[in-house]
Amino acid sequence: MAAAAPTSHGKSRSLYPGWFFLPAAVIYAVLFLAPTLSSFYYSLTRWTLFNATFIGLDNFVQFFREPFLVQGLINTVVYAVITSGLKVVLGMALAMLLTSNIIARGYLRSVVFFPVLVSTVGVGITFTVLMHPTQGMINEGLALLGIKGPGWLVDPKLALFSVALVDVWKGVGLATVIYIAGLVAIPKDYYEAARIDGAGPWQNFLYVTLPLSRPATATVITLSFIGGLRTFDLIWAMTKGGPGFASDTVASVIYKQYQAGFYGLSTAGNVVLFILIGILVVPITMFLNRKQGHE
Repeated sequence: MAAAAPTSHGKSRSLYPGWFFLPAAVIYAVLFLAPTLSSFYYSLTRWTLFNATFIGLDNFVQFFREPFLVQGLINTVVYAVITSGLKVVLGMALAMLLTSNIIARGYLRSVVFFPVLVSTVGVGITFTVLMHPTQGMINEGLALLGIKGPGWLVDPKLALFSVALVDVWKGVGLATVIYIAGLVAIPKDYYEAARIDGAGPWQNFLYVTLPLSRPATATVITLSFIGGLRTFDLIWAMTKGGPGFASDTVASVIYKQYQAGFYGLSTAGNVVLFILIGILVVPITMFLNRKQGHE
């Protein structure tokens, strides 16, 4: 690897000329900056594939007048909090298990990570069948135990949480891999020093593992929270936002407007979602990074 050359001010300077970064900058501008700026413009228009009429903020005003938007906003935040929280807890627990001396550790790691590789739509269709209120295997299994299974996807009080649990099942493997990378990077000297001081398993976790795995925790929280706020495919595959609007998220509301032919309105919704993610995720990321920097 090429090392960085020191400058007269004592700071390192890259040996690579600045134009080496030009291809990446062009790709970033074409695939991200241009569509983003275009979205901001088209959110202020009433557009079709052939023309666009500037109408100012009318799309945003109409979007926020949608009767089910408030429910969608609440559902989106609740979904993101549930999925990210469970992925942190379960990911840490599984990572600790899969870094211990257990039999078939490599095989179990593959099993845990496998759902991440499966199509989200395929997972949604599969669990829709499994969670059928009368013929699904889950409720049939509960019936054998004398328990009447709930309407996982047809009960307005359970639909959103049911989809969230499926999301956790599918995504916890990635969180586990991130935590495994964080745990194996912790120097063994810390655990040896804690053992000499008489620390037990709980003290090791509380005062060594948990603080030193904070970078992994920050990564899992950030990725999971962003994914939860953007969720659409699993919701659409399992409930299509139903029953009623019980499991609608901002993304599904946007898609329904697009299906109805309100392209400008749906583009405004995308801008709202973009701003919502920024408002919620940026402070969380700054807080987690500040905590890391104070260690």
